[in-house]
Amino acid sequence: MDIILDVILIILRFYWWVVIVMIIMSWLFAFNVINGRNDFVATIWRIVSALTEPALRPIRRFMPNLRGIDISPLILFLAIYILERVIIEYLRPAAFF
Repeated sequence: MDIILDVILIILRFYWWVVIVMIIMSWLFAFNVINGRNDFVATIWRIVSALTEPALRPIRRFMPNLRGIDISPLILFLAIYILERVIIEYLRPAAFF
């Protein structure tokens, strides 16, 4: 059971980094630092978007309009952090009893 919880924690940490890459790439697109027509950049963006949009879309549906400021990744970070804490504090110790 402990191995399964460790794998879940690793996946959550990997997903955390995928969301960070998505945020940085969106900033780089917004300030025209990288070109979205580049095949490599477009491929990375499609992969990152495909991984993050299923989690961000429901959050964006409930978020109020903040005039161009997207705080849904922050809400996702908070949810990932809470899930990690629940696993570490409550599920992992309970797995040994």
